[in-house]
Amino acid sequence: MKNEISRRNDYDFFEEAMHDFFPVFYGGKHSQKYMRTDIKEDENAYLMEVELPGMDKNDIHVDLKDGYLNISVNKSEKNDGGKKDNYIHRERSFSCSRSYYVGDIKKEDIKAKYENGILNITIPKETEKKAEESRILIE
Repeated sequence: MKNEISRRNDYDFFEEAMHDFFPVFYGGKHSQKYMRTDIKEDENAYLMEVELPGMDKNDIHVDLKDGYLNISVNKSEKNDGGKKDNYIHRERSFSCSRSYYVGDIKKEDIKAKYENGILNITIPKETEKKAEESRILIE
């Protein structure tokens, strides 16, 4: 850290502290992706578990378009009636998204439930289409 101070004229102690204490949010070498996801498979469906701790159900959007399941989160800081506190740094706003290819599935068949910081999504397996016979019968 001492070398960084001597190399940079615009050193900001609080910004640097955030990098050191919260490397996940600043892309540190040990950072993890947001929305960590586990996907399980059973006979009829895929079961997704997406970590979204601290989110409200209304901040989460799940859409299906062109065979892609898109999960997005947009949490914005709520104004508490104009009350001002003496914050030096706040990180209450957050947004991210991920997409997963699920194939030709009807949106009505996908089930989603958010509970205890985990978004559980059940996606039925795509039914295999039978190859259509291309032979034309001659009379």
